[in-house]
Amino acid sequence: MQYKSQAVAMPYFIAAIGLFVGQIIFGLIMGLQYIIGDFLFPEIPFNVARMVHTNLLIVWLLFGFMGAAYYMVPEEAETELYSPKLALLLFWVFLVAGAATVLGYLLVPYATLAEMTGNDLLATMGREFLEQPLPTKVGIVVVALAFLFNITMTSLKGRKTAISMVLLLGLWGLAIFFLFSFYNPVNLVRDKFYWWWVVHLWVEGVWELILGALLAFVLIKVTGVDREVIEKWLYVIITLALISGIIGTGHHYFWIGAPEYWQWWGSIFSALEPLPFFAMTVFAFTMVNRRRREHPNKAAVLWALGTGVMAFLGAGVWGFLHTLAPVNYYTHGSQITAAHGHMAFYGAYVMVVLTLISYAMPILRGRAANSNKAQVVEMWSFWLMTVAMVFITLFLTAAGILQVWLQRVSDAPMSFMATQDQLMLFYWMREWAGVMFFVGLLVYVASFFIKGETRSAKA
Repeated sequence: MQYKSQAVAMPYFIAAIGLFVGQIIFGLIMGLQYIIGDFLFPEIPFNVARMVHTNLLIVWLLFGFMGAAYYMVPEEAETELYSPKLALLLFWVFLVAGAATVLGYLLVPYATLAEMTGNDLLATMGREFLEQPLPTKVGIVVVALAFLFNITMTSLKGRKTAISMVLLLGLWGLAIFFLFSFYNPVNLVRDKFYWWWVVHLWVEGVWELILGALLAFVLIKVTGVDREVIEKWLYVIITLALISGIIGTGHHYFWIGAPEYWQWWGSIFSALEPLPFFAMTVFAFTMVNRRRREHPNKAAVLWALGTGVMAFLGAGVWGFLHTLAPVNYYTHGSQITAAHGHMAFYGAYVMVVLTLISYAMPILRGRAANSNKAQVVEMWSFWLMTVAMVFITLFLTAAGILQVWLQRVSDAPMSFMATQDQLMLFYWMREWAGVMFFVGLLVYVASFFIKGETRSAKA
């Protein structure tokens, strides 16, 4: 059954994809700046391009999560959204605030932006991924709390399911851990210690709960497998994620001045972090194999299966490659880290948001699935983006291995910049793979505008 208030998810999905396009454009700019150092300088310095690239990633994923919650929660609770008007108001507030912040990065020197936005009153700027000005951070908290109020009230007045409770737990955790972005101690060790409470406990903690809930919801819809079976899998996955993810934060404490015991704790528990992603892969394929019906939205099924596989490879395998302290001693801060980051974010969070959008958008537009022709185009976009991301990861991994050898292991270690010159071939290949990814994203966008015959089936 569909609910009228689920329609508020559509603008969130549209904004998410638009910001995703912007993120990739700035990623391509950064890739060229690795090769051509003064490309677009001084108009867009590398540090500004990087801020925009990473901030757009976070913001568009948050738009995706919020849209997914507005779509899922009414259906799980079997009741209309508590306040659709509040949801639309928050959309415009968040979009305007995000756009203003990005324009601030691009048009105003960062130090001037800090002075203009009250950083002298409460210093929160200048930290990686948390570069947002104070008013933006406050705005994020206000939007998050109003959003959580809306979906929590919806859940309270309707049916309570394991999927909606796990989703709510993840979203509340997202909001709570973001509060540590306001805590900026003078001591650099303490700063980095708590900084990871936002960055790590988001992407390797509470976001995994959101990922599990979104994937479980779509799999119930496209496979017809009993809810009880899927919910049992979900409990196992989130337990593994929380046990390994929370203490696994220690793998970021190896070399920042924290006590030495974190090398053991961080190594042991982060070595367990691939388990929830492996379980997620088995979960997705098992559910699809046990499906009771053929859903007409083949593209959404493909995205769901791809999410499990790519999350396991990116977050699990590539994370494990350099997570043990004796290995990380040589690899931390190298291009191996970038390889892991790119595939992990794409596999775990980008793909699950695209899965939900792929499933929900046709229904929001009044049909069970896009036309056969549109789905073929969408599946082409899946393969273009996914294969491109595999190549990006492989090229960055090769660059990282060579970087570690030349700069940190060799008997005659080279300087950082001399090492970068030796990696140029890999940077060129990474850039061309990035262009391929961008083409795949444009094909994904185009797939929603293709008309044709639609197979009828129960959504």
